[in-house]
Amino acid sequence: MTSVTHPLNARLAPFGESIFTTMSRLAIEHKAVNLGQGFPDFEPPAFVRDAALRALGGGFSQYSRAFGLPETTSAIARYSKRSIAFEPDPDREVTVTAGCTEAIAAVLLGTLNAGDEVVILDPSYDSYAACVAMAGAVARRVRLEGPAFRITEQLLRPAFSSKTRAILLNSPHNPTGRMFDSDEYAVAARLAQEFDCLVLSDEVYDEITYARSHTSIAQLPGMRDRTVVLGSMGKTFSCTGWKIGWTIAPPEITRAIRGAHQFLTFCAPTPLQKAAADALQQVCDDGSYLNELRTAYATRRARMLGILSDVGFECVPPEGSYFILANAQAAGWTDDVSAAKVLVGKGVATIPASAFFDPNDCDRRWLRFAFCKQEATMALAESRLKAHPLSAFAKFAI
Repeated sequence: MTSVTHPLNARLAPFGESIFTTMSRLAIEHKAVNLGQGFPDFEPPAFVRDAALRALGGGFSQYSRAFGLPETTSAIARYSKRSIAFEPDPDREVTVTAGCTEAIAAVLLGTLNAGDEVVILDPSYDSYAACVAMAGAVARRVRLEGPAFRITEQLLRPAFSSKTRAILLNSPHNPTGRMFDSDEYAVAARLAQEFDCLVLSDEVYDEITYARSHTSIAQLPGMRDRTVVLGSMGKTFSCTGWKIGWTIAPPEITRAIRGAHQFLTFCAPTPLQKAAADALQQVCDDGSYLNELRTAYATRRARMLGILSDVGFECVPPEGSYFILANAQAAGWTDDVSAAKVLVGKGVATIPASAFFDPNDCDRRWLRFAFCKQEATMALAESRLKAHPLSAFAKFAI
């Protein structure tokens, strides 16, 4: 029996196994506290769970419209108005997807042609570059310099050309926790208009903020007609496994997105769409849950920053999201991958943030710690990190 000679698509060959898969596997092997993968280790709120149970027993077990249940697209339109400052047409501008990762893929597959270029700001979520590659396009990766991780025109402009079709933004940002400010948005908006390209604005952490509320680049003058807003239930409602995401885009762009979406998943899970609609409408009517969410995450943020500081890490305090970057090199390791492998062996799993960069232009200083965790989880991580001085951990070789 002979094997297939070339089983892997050459476009995906450079990406290999996701760092999240690798570190989660190692966490299981070493029985480590998993502060790597960004999922909450607690249940969604009761009103969200109850909405799912009602939907499962309420006649929502078959396909929905490809682009979403009417009640779900309407709820998303209403919910999103707070951050984008307009209420999109739920039938012509909102598409429900199987999570934000599918949304990104559908936008890029639906709007790009072979040879088009997409600007990506590193560090960036690993699916961005992979989806660009799957679309046959070219990623132009721009490295933001830590610990500030700021967008400047001097940094960004050289990445744009007549071939630029899109730029991918993410604010609040994974993994840095940055929230891009009005000056940074203005740079991206000016270049997008000058080079006539789309902006894909990944806003899945829009409600997990600390210093200020989130605003979308879609609010800037001239940007509504060229911005695709990407959102998700997973982070705000602690239900990452539901995989209910969405896109908001002008009708012409939405038609292109739906053209790809219908052949990727056809539709997101119907009962969870219905549950999402009920949950979104409830928080639009009563914002107390969102206030409680931010308060709870502010407490977790302070707790994790305290733990990491106490053991000797230099950290980048996040403005949004539920991640903290800690400097592995300043703690004594040569690079982040060495640090992550040592720490997971000692019982705490993290993500080496070099996985979020172009492999040819990595910043190898940072470990990403997730604090979307219960107090008991963080306390266990604290006890393991404090079992030995950080300098002693750093002496271990791999």
